Amino acid sequence: MEAFLLGAALNSSVTRPPNRSGGGVQRTFGVEEEFLLVDATTGQPVPAAEACLARAPQHPATSGGPSLALEVQQEQLEAVGPVCSTLQEVIAGIREGRRLADEAARSVGARAVAVATSPVPATPTLVPQPRFLNMATRFGLTLREQLTCGFHIHVGITDGEEGVAILDRIRVWLPVLLALSANSPFWQGADTGYASFRYQAWSRWPTAGSCERFGSERAYHRYVQSLLTTGVLLDEGMVYFDARLSRNHPTVEVRIADVCMEASHAAAIAAIVRSLVERAAQEWRAGISAPRLSAGQLRLAAWKASQSGVEDTLLHPLLNIPCPAGDVVQVLLSHIRPALADSGDEEQVTAEAARILTSGTGSRRQREIMMSTQSLTAVALEAVGHTHGTAPAPHRRSRRLQTS
Repeated sequence: MEAFLLGAALNSSVTRPPNRSGGGVQRTFGVEEEFLLVDATTGQPVPAAEACLARAPQHPATSGGPSLALEVQQEQLEAVGPVCSTLQEVIAGIREGRRLADEAARSVGARAVAVATSPVPATPTLVPQPRFLNMATRFGLTLREQLTCGFHIHVGITDGEEGVAILDRIRVWLPVLLALSANSPFWQGADTGYASFRYQAWSRWPTAGSCERFGSERAYHRYVQSLLTTGVLLDEGMVYFDARLSRNHPTVEVRIADVCMEASHAAAIAAIVRSLVERAAQEWRAGISAPRLSAGQLRLAAWKASQSGVEDTLLHPLLNIPCPAGDVVQVLLSHIRPALADSGDEEQVTAEAARILTSGTGSRRQREIMMSTQSLTAVALEAVGHTHGTAPAPHRRSRRLQTS
């Protein structure tokens, strides 16, 4: 859902000149993380978002740091990060946003936890804003049950034409990002059999998911307008593509990922997205056509990523055939290697991707906690520790990924 304070954090400075020829100034980027607010003792989601914001310190839009925002349900809080130029700035912003969210939650006896669905059964409580109330009237149970936490990455673009060219070229890679972020195995107290059940729940919205290639900015806006003309959507904010042009900022916004339990996972995925955007822009300028997989094929790829994360096979982003998840991640890293090298992120991102493959995403960690404790409360509360870097790291088997 749209953050109320998005404009305060991701302002027009996101369009510093992007890197165009290797080295030099990099594209700016920023992230938004959605958290659950849970009782500090039971792990039960608590309807405390408005109370948290009322008690939270207010930071001006010009402060350069993260800010907090309401989401659709009272059991959620969003941290909207600053505009960043480097991976180090992004990881610092993610950690500070998590700290601010948890500080606000603690003020009302809760904790902020980075899980994309609640392990503990929950009945969400709508934030009583007019737009959300209108959505509840129109979309019924879909809205009432909507208690999911996503991870959105914005990357600066020069203009809408470049932005649509980028969307056309990154779309085939987005399911891999979902697999790398998967962090929602439980729904209403049950193991769903999915690594990211959030994506399954989110897919109930009428515009969620992949799109066909657009070919031009004009075609993109014509398609969006055709959706609005149906009268099904309240407004353009309900265009929930896996990746889209931002309405408020000169950015592309990648929306497919679960919120990550580990801050380092989130930062690496943000860096991957920036490099995907840069590589796509380079291909567009070189006259290289966008991959031709259909939206239907990409829906299958996203479904598979949602089901198994990095634990099984994924569909190859270019060949559309099943391959081991580690091989698919390798293909992704090889594709963006030049952009990662130009930004100085190659070593850190490659190492973090290897850690995700060996130790698993938040989905595996949640299941491990459940297996060892047989307690959904323990799952939620131990996830709090991983969210804020206070829990022991899981055992990591040695694994090394190459990018070429």
